[in-house]
Amino acid sequence: MPGQKRKYNVRFPPGRIKKIMQKDTEVGRMATAVPVIISKALEMFLISLLTKTSLITQSKNSRVMSISHMKQCIESEKLFDFLKELAEQASGSSAAKESKAKGKCLGHRKKWHNKSIKTKSPEKDELPKRHNTEPPDSSSVRNILKSF
Repeated sequence: MPGQKRKYNVRFPPGRIKKIMQKDTEVGRMATAVPVIISKALEMFLISLLTKTSLITQSKNSRVMSISHMKQCIESEKLFDFLKELAEQASGSSAAKESKAKGKCLGHRKKWHNKSIKTKSPEKDELPKRHNTEPPDSSSVRNILKSF
């Protein structure tokens, strides 16, 4: 029936894909099936990329997939040639972030070990602080879900 909306079983929201596609001035109107097909193609591409990267990660006897594993996968597979420039940019910026993060962690540990732990005895009149346990209202939940 023409008035009925179909519910497609896809992992990536077709509405968001349509918005991204229409940011390009060359893209005009499109059939409703186009974002669904793009979503399925994206899902299949990511499955392929992550499966092959996972094999590389396992071959290195590592339990954590890193950017270096993904970069190695991109360089070894001809299918992913278009990602080489992006992988080089990502590995350069992530190396700088990792070195900064490691420095912060080590500095934090040193400071923590040097400080003495002070215990405060609870007073009778003082009540323990309670966190807000009320569930968020439905409008804030809707706003969060709209962003996806």
